[in-house]
Amino acid sequence: ALSVGSDSNGSGVVALLEIARLFSLLYSNPKTRGRYNLLFGLTSGGPYNYNGTQKWLRSFDQRLRESIDYAICLNSIGSWDNELWIHVSKPPENAYIKQIFEGFSNVAEELDIKVGLKHKKINISNPRVAWEHEQFSRLRVTAATLSEISTAPELLQGTGGLFDSRQFVNETAITRGVKLVAESLADGIGGMSGNMCGKYDIDHAFAGQFLDTRHIYGHQGKNVQIFADGGSLAVNPAYIQSWLDLLSQTPRVAPFLSKNDPFVMALKKELADHTDEVNMQHEVLEGVFTFYDSTSARLNIYQVASVTFDLLLLLMLGSYLIVLFSFLVITTRGLDDLISLFRRPPSRKVKTA
Repeated sequence: ALSVGSDSNGSGVVALLEIARLFSLLYSNPKTRGRYNLLFGLTSGGPYNYNGTQKWLRSFDQRLRESIDYAICLNSIGSWDNELWIHVSKPPENAYIKQIFEGFSNVAEELDIKVGLKHKKINISNPRVAWEHEQFSRLRVTAATLSEISTAPELLQGTGGLFDSRQFVNETAITRGVKLVAESLADGIGGMSGNMCGKYDIDHAFAGQFLDTRHIYGHQGKNVQIFADGGSLAVNPAYIQSWLDLLSQTPRVAPFLSKNDPFVMALKKELADHTDEVNMQHEVLEGVFTFYDSTSARLNIYQVASVTFDLLLLLMLGSYLIVLFSFLVITTRGLDDLISLFRRPPSRKVKTA
């Protein structure tokens, strides 16, 4: 459990917490309280086919799933320069997909950010999903993933490896991403009709689901920055940095986190400060992976003599054997025989007839 996943997907977790804080401030004033419900979710098992998201969605009843107009998933938004990608499963001509992309594009243009759209169909016969939003799409919920990654990663590829550490994540990139998402949410969905329930689902290695029942505030089509810098609703870089530092120091491998883990409790408390209601559920990670917990073992360390002692002992033993051999030869055969052992034998001349 050495991996900390600062970017994948610690950056997404930090972004969700800051977005929840911003909308909490926005809705604390009855005059700025919007009309729609907003649901925030933190799920586990992202590297393992988004297992936590799948179980969380299946725990909903059919009516609740049908009440969700669309979902936005955040994945790796901490190390991009000036371009983000919106990945979708439904065709770009879909009304909700068009409205999501247009809303993000309009805000991105004001913030001098490039936003691209990537469409990838779902293979129903293959249980493996490349993006988290595909778990929503399988249950007929319109969803999209916002990410700095332009192509779908392979299984366990780029999911919080040992090199995904704090030094490679830029809190300025997360700050810009938070502002893009928050402004797009407040600006882009105000014109939708019906019962709106937007969901920000951040997947990474920690257990639990967090529910926020709130109303969305809309300024669709208006060039208004609700979360402008310097205002009371501005994005807080210090808040982002503090949570990013904590996430970058905390391994969050889902099977090794209990329901009452201090880190999970800290996330629950933070969301409880900014939402009306927090629900948490603990599920066993299922699939083709088998995880083994750490085992206890005893390590014995012995201090031995240095190499110098071994060489000295070998030299003394060799000298002793040479002296003993010489003594035995002299006493039994004489000194001349001992000396003859070290003399070169005379060459033999071959006589020819």
